Amino acid sequence: MPSTSQHPIATPADDFRAARDHLLSHRTDYDAAIAGYSPPRLERFNWATDWFDVLATEADSRDRAALTIVDQGDGEDRRTSHTYAQLARRSQQVAGWLASLGVGPGDRVLLMLGNQVELWESLLACIRLGAVTIPAATLLTPADLRDRIDRGVVAHAIVRADAADAFETVPGDFTRIAVGDGHPEGWRSYSESESYAGSAPAAVTGAHDPMLVYFTSGTTAAPKLVTHTHASYPVGHLSTMYWIGLQPGDVHLNVSSPGWAKHAWSCIFAPWNAGATVLMVNQARFDAQGLLRSLAQERATTFCAPPTVYRMLVQSDLAPWRERLSLREMVGAGEPLNPEVIEQVRAALGITVRDGFGQTETTAQIGNTPGQRVVPGSMGRALPGYDVVLVDPASGADTGDDEGEICLRLDGPLGRPVGLMVGYDADRERTAEAMRGGVYHTGDVAVRDAQGYVTYVGRSDDVFKASDYRISPFELESVLIEHPAVAEAAVVPSPDPTRLAVPKAYVVLAAGHAPDERTALDILTYAREHLAAYKRIRRIEFAELPKTISGKIRRVELRAREQDQHGTGAPDARRSGPTEFWESDFPDLKSAPDSSSSSTSSSTSPGRTD
Repeated sequence: MPSTSQHPIATPADDFRAARDHLLSHRTDYDAAIAGYSPPRLERFNWATDWFDVLATEADSRDRAALTIVDQGDGEDRRTSHTYAQLARRSQQVAGWLASLGVGPGDRVLLMLGNQVELWESLLACIRLGAVTIPAATLLTPADLRDRIDRGVVAHAIVRADAADAFETVPGDFTRIAVGDGHPEGWRSYSESESYAGSAPAAVTGAHDPMLVYFTSGTTAAPKLVTHTHASYPVGHLSTMYWIGLQPGDVHLNVSSPGWAKHAWSCIFAPWNAGATVLMVNQARFDAQGLLRSLAQERATTFCAPPTVYRMLVQSDLAPWRERLSLREMVGAGEPLNPEVIEQVRAALGITVRDGFGQTETTAQIGNTPGQRVVPGSMGRALPGYDVVLVDPASGADTGDDEGEICLRLDGPLGRPVGLMVGYDADRERTAEAMRGGVYHTGDVAVRDAQGYVTYVGRSDDVFKASDYRISPFELESVLIEHPAVAEAAVVPSPDPTRLAVPKAYVVLAAGHAPDERTALDILTYAREHLAAYKRIRRIEFAELPKTISGKIRRVELRAREQDQHGTGAPDARRSGPTEFWESDFPDLKSAPDSSSSSTSSSTSPGRTD
């Protein structure tokens, strides 16, 4: 009988590495990456023991920083760094200690920490144990926490000590662990884990066992509970690694708050899949120059941020940093990034910010990838492992490349996407609705060109009709953001007795601009000059934008506000206040002919739906 040592048995890590190495070797060759990529379909997998621990023992990665945290203070930065080997050992110790407190396979663990090393230690520890982690933002209210404890069926909570007071009115017989000094009575101190000397149990986890449960940001309704497995995020995020363009040894900074899926995307799985260093920069308040300083000092090579951060960065002076930064890749996600902002970054730093698209329910699905042509306004092409189809929301028919809802085929040649969630926790009806018709429905609308580039139109529930024309808020917002007075904008329908609805813009002004009649006229004039007549902004209001605590604009709240304020549609409907202005307020603003008044022109105008 031949020796088995001569024919080593393939492990889950081998299949994972083969898929990962294929994407790394074709980092700038999209066609080759897509053609040769086959996501591993694993039976069992534990990312902490099968992958992270492997990196922690390999000569070229064990002493590499896995995590570097820079805490910026008044005039002084405090820096800590932890190697792959150190984090592996420490998370094994934490796992042993948590097991001694009763944390076991399948237990739900609420993780409510900031960007501190204990977050990464705890997450790795829970993965080792087969426990199911529920990440939570530190800004959650007691009502939010009661909802998460109840619907999440939480058995244990690991919480930053200074946030533990929020749990005073939260009932439940769950283990309470506080991280930091001054933990309240009845809470165990996380520091106890430092003296734990027992063994660290490691669970054998099926690839399809639950690993993470995320509460969505709730932009249109109550947060949903999204369940991911030991395969869907670790393996699925190979697509995110590829989109960002990460390589072994990179230093990656992602601006994101813990508790949200994007934090796991780019602060955990994508960089550690690549064997890169996660860089975190903590600031009491956002400081563009401070962020750029840390990017330069830490020689960061890749950077990811939401559009809000990019919009604040371009209001700062970027040009002096061009020669000081080591950045190779810059990407944006969370919401579509306006083309004007992309151009400003390119002009200042010589790097084109590459947009991408995904959801809490998935990993990165669509993206502009390294080395490929970037089509202005496009999110890019389908990423490895995803079969993207556009579907008519009414009929469910494939629209080809015409406007339709972005969906993912579940039974096509690629099979069910590995990076897709199992479903919505304990909600079979909502899961079935999302997976109807043999596709997963994202709820986002887009068009696609002949080369496969997908251009975002808007959320299916944000797109609206004005004079029977379909209006994409994102398209109008992209024009508004080009005006120097506009820092942020959100467009929603405002009831109108003639047109059913007209586009109204809620605008956050850039520094130095007053919310007055003159500014309103200037912005409305600019929009008139750069938009087709049927898309013109007819009303404008200067106001703060309502957002979820993850930073996404709650357009549903703005739409409800408009309905309450102007729902009668009467011409004399009262204004919201002195910072709301209508097109009719400016007699000198010459109105272009309304294309909706002519049936001949309207039938051939873009955006028309019959």
